[in-house]
Amino acid sequence: MADEPVAPAAPPDVAVDPSPATMAPATLPMSDSSATPSPPEAVVPIPPVAVVATPDPTPAVPAPEVAPAPAPVEVTAVMAALAAPAPADPGPSGARAQGVEMHLFARTDVGQVREHNEDNFLVADLTRRSRGLLEANRTTPLGAQGALFAVCDGMGGAAAGEVASQMAVDIIYEMMSDESVTVVDRNDLARRLVRSIEVAGHRIFSEARNDRSRRGMGTTVTGAALLDDHLFLGQVGDSRGYVLRQGRLVQVTRDQSLVNQLIEAGQLTEEEAETFEHNNIILQALGTADTVQVDLTYVELCKGDMLLLCSDGLSGMLRFDELRDILRSSREPLDLCKQLTERANAAGGHDNITVIIVQFDGEGLRAPEDGQELVYRKFALENDGGGDPQQLGDAPPGNLFRPDDPAAASAGIQPMSIPPGGWRERPLEDDRIDIPGTHVPAWIVALIVLGVVGALFVSAVLLLK
Repeated sequence: MADEPVAPAAPPDVAVDPSPATMAPATLPMSDSSATPSPPEAVVPIPPVAVVATPDPTPAVPAPEVAPAPAPVEVTAVMAALAAPAPADPGPSGARAQGVEMHLFARTDVGQVREHNEDNFLVADLTRRSRGLLEANRTTPLGAQGALFAVCDGMGGAAAGEVASQMAVDIIYEMMSDESVTVVDRNDLARRLVRSIEVAGHRIFSEARNDRSRRGMGTTVTGAALLDDHLFLGQVGDSRGYVLRQGRLVQVTRDQSLVNQLIEAGQLTEEEAETFEHNNIILQALGTADTVQVDLTYVELCKGDMLLLCSDGLSGMLRFDELRDILRSSREPLDLCKQLTERANAAGGHDNITVIIVQFDGEGLRAPEDGQELVYRKFALENDGGGDPQQLGDAPPGNLFRPDDPAAASAGIQPMSIPPGGWRERPLEDDRIDIPGTHVPAWIVALIVLGVVGALFVSAVLLLK
């Protein structure tokens, strides 16, 4: 068997702290990870794509009155590249970006149970083509080519989950900061976000297939790309994106999970979902199949909006109203990151916790209007590279672009091959169930869902007796 994998080293211009908690200060924090081996994960084949089970989190409960977690060691580094002036305005998006300001902070924490951190995050300036750590509490102007944020939650034994999440943020950044791109519009940025996530999934899958020690590794991703007042979100898995506007918190991504699928189908209520025994099953992840379906949504930002990206180590430990109340309590991203991670740890800290908070302001954003709509909205990619977004409704994540779709070719998305037979050999030391590379028949899905619902019904009857 191959040697135990080690997560890729951080770039030399970034100081990474090995302590359990790492805080990434206000402007352009980059991914953080640890290198201690993790326990194995489990995978269940549920269509329409591979189903991945992550460690079962404890139901969200109010944070008990306990002492806060030890103060993390703050990590800072000054990048010379960021001291240089930004490139000249490359195109029409520059005029729209003028006056948009971001005040941000990010933090990742190992939690109270895990031995090491398999989460990673990314914040990057696509105009300066830079990522890294700078001093805290600094406001950053949005450049003409936009900004990029991402949270990834890795899974897989022998540190493979950490490798997967690190690969994801590196590949997404590499593709999104392509130096050959000089003029950016909304449709182009959204398409590149989708494509970068697809490529990351393909490369992670190939790495896992070629290295037995990394078989079964995978990662979620919630990526957000900003251009002028348009924030595009690409989603695979169950990490989340929220926007707070005028005190109202809205989840602007949809969990690709079994429990959310049952809620959407009316089989579970929100209250029942909190204690559902299979709430750790997600429907797809980067690296578990050759292709993924990226759910692409968007938000038209207003002055004062706040973005929260997080792994389920946060959203799985705190109820929605707790998240909302904490975000309402302050306008300082640094303070909010600290509050959120401490509350998640106080509630049990059963998983790694990663948080990115971005406060948007400036004259380039319009003021919010009373009753203005803030909902989950899909973005329809235009083949001609332009056009405004279209609201497609509140349907659950579906096929936006698949690499084997004829429409994908015209959008510049190249097809990726699926290995013959569709099944991969499972290493002996990994207890993950093999993931099919082709779709499971619908009747199997129906049996699985009926079995789950039946088990819940029988359990309820027994409890009543």
